[in-house]
Amino acid sequence: QVQLVESGGGLVQAGGSLRLSCAASGRTFNSYAMGWFRQAPGKEREFVGAIARSGGNTVYADSVKGRFTISRDNTKNTVYLQMNSLNVEDTAVYYCAADYNSDWTPHRQEFEYDYWGRGTQVTVSS
Repeated sequence: QVQLVESGGGLVQAGGSLRLSCAASGRTFNSYAMGWFRQAPGKEREFVGAIARSGGNTVYADSVKGRFTISRDNTKNTVYLQMNSLNVEDTAVYYCAADYNSDWTPHRQEFEYDYWGRGTQVTVSS
């Protein structure tokens, strides 16, 4: 069992930055690839990006590539989402998720992920 708690959300102006954190319980954090997803009001939840369990490989949605960066610190059981050049379309609840995955390339599909956090709200104002 893995419990995930996101933090770092808030209100930011367009063009600004935020860093989200996701803290995981348990002693097997480095067995899981970690993903970030988001859900905007009235929309389906969508993939943002993910990082392999070693931290050696990341994948991103086209909409955030070049603006968002995922990293992890396996000594702290934490994964991060650095978000730069935010725009109003990035407004959403952001979720982290854990995938018991040994593949080099992290998964992009929700059904691959075994555990989910409750989310943190990010609001970007114009």
